[in-house]
Amino acid sequence: MSAQYSRKIVLLDLDGTLTKSDPGILASVRYAYRHNGVPVPDDKTLNSFIGPAIMTSMLRCGVSRQQLPAMIRSYREAYSNEDVFDDPEHPGQKVPGKFLNSVYPGIPQALNNLRNDGYDLYVCTAKPEYQAKPICDRFALTELVDGVYGASEDDTRIRKDQVVAYTLEQINYQPDNDELTVMVGDRWTDVEGARKGGHLETIGARWGYADPGELEEHGAVMIAETTADLEQTVNKYFDSKAAETQSQD
Repeated sequence: MSAQYSRKIVLLDLDGTLTKSDPGILASVRYAYRHNGVPVPDDKTLNSFIGPAIMTSMLRCGVSRQQLPAMIRSYREAYSNEDVFDDPEHPGQKVPGKFLNSVYPGIPQALNNLRNDGYDLYVCTAKPEYQAKPICDRFALTELVDGVYGASEDDTRIRKDQVVAYTLEQINYQPDNDELTVMVGDRWTDVEGARKGGHLETIGARWGYADPGELEEHGAVMIAETTADLEQTVNKYFDSKAAETQSQD
């Protein structure tokens, strides 16, 4: 178990860190492109949609500012509101894209262990909060964390740094009161967002969607290679910060 603080906080990315979400996201992206008559990007380009805000990815991948509102509406219809995709778990039934998803093996146990170690756990995702909460409910993640925070529905809070700042405000994070927080995420957006949004460091989740070397290049301070390594890596991080503090005293 790691060193003690008045509060030990772990912010957890959702897509690619807690859940394997690419089937639903990419199916909904393809739906939006086809529905609006925009050429669908190739598979390699589509994979880059996992992590950044959908709006940001679309603008980078062939969508004009004029087309964007209709594209976002179509994506959200497919992902959140419309039962347009076959449910692989229940043949003959339809589900929205957000439920074409699964929790990575080992994540529930890791979250249980971290809570038993005394951590406060919060989902912190660039996915809109109104989408993230039903996903966490459906896949039994809500009961394993202390809160779920995400982007705003009105698009005023869409970048990861904005969501990190919002989450820290909502949980009343007080770094000067012997509290410590770290981000856990699988993409460069998590590393940069944590740094810019809260001056936080990031533990990389190797099992997610990052390209080789991406997490290290952007400054992840530690890497959890598998979900089974997550608890140990978080404890190692907090122990290292406690050792630094003691050496400065």
